[in-house]
Parts: sequence; C-alpha cells; structure tokens
Amino acid sequence: MDIVFSESELEKVEEIKSRYPELQAALMPVLWMAQKKFGWLSKEVMMYVAGLLDLSYAHVYGVATFYTMYFKKPMGKNHIQVCTNVSCMLGEGEMIFRHISEKLGINNNETTPDGLFSLEEVECMGACGGAPMIAINEDYYENVSIMMIDDKFDLLKQS
Repeated sequence: MDIVFSESELEKVEEIKSRYPELQAALMPVLWMAQKKFGWLSKEVMMYVAGLLDLSYAHVYGVATFYTMYFKKPMGKNHIQVCTNVSCMLGEGEMIFRHISEKLGINNNETTPDGLFSLEEVECMGACGGAPMIAINEDYYENVSIMMIDDKFDLLKQS
C-alpha cells in the first residue's frame, strides 16, 4: 500500500498547518487524518507525517505513542472501547467488557481473526452521568446494557 495523501488531503494538511504558528502544533490533527486513511500509524505512516510537517520521526513517534487514541497496530473495522472507570464500573462496565470479550473471543487490545472487531478497555470517556459507556469507532453510547450491545453487534456483523 502506498503511503501518500491525495491532492485534496494534502490541501487539508496545508489548511491545518495554516492554523498554527508552529508546525509542531499541527501534528495531532494530521496524525488523526493519517490514522483515518491508513487505519493505524505504522512506522512508515509516522515517517510520512514527519516529512509533511518537517518534524523528526522521533517527535512524531513520541506523540503517537503517548496518546492512546492513536493505534500503533492494525485494529478491527469496528474498534470497541469499554469504559471501566469508577462510574462505569459501578454500572457494570467490567461485566460489559467481559461479555464483549467472551462474545468476540478476544481480550483487551486484540482483534478478531476476521478483522471486524477490536476491543479496548479504557479508563474514562468523560460521560460519568451516562455510565456505563462504550464507543464503537467514533460513536458513543451511554447507559448501555448487554442486550443493547448484542443488538448493536448483530447490526455491525451485517454491515
């Protein structure tokens, strides 16, 4: 796979760069663009982004590995995050995580063999009032139940 942005994506990178007085500040949104396009941030993708922003690979790698929102390995088409922090834990977040893990046959930070799902236990998603909470890709669900999760997974398997 060629690691290169399209012309319109390069224009978006230029627009992002124009928002900041220092190119370093554009790194996180450009990394997010790269992850959305390539699925994860391989060494080659991080080197490409470093070149676009005239930054060192070491700096890009440091940022990418510091933030958990950036994937450093291939993830499933549907990346599921389950909050198990205090509010969610009290709302059966740990039980929900175990249910999903058993249903998919994978553990934390693993991907199903078909590449359809990956699972991640996370600390806090900032919605304590709507606990328990999960995220599937960029969609957030509050007050989840096992039945709701099972219904959602059935729909995801069909898509």
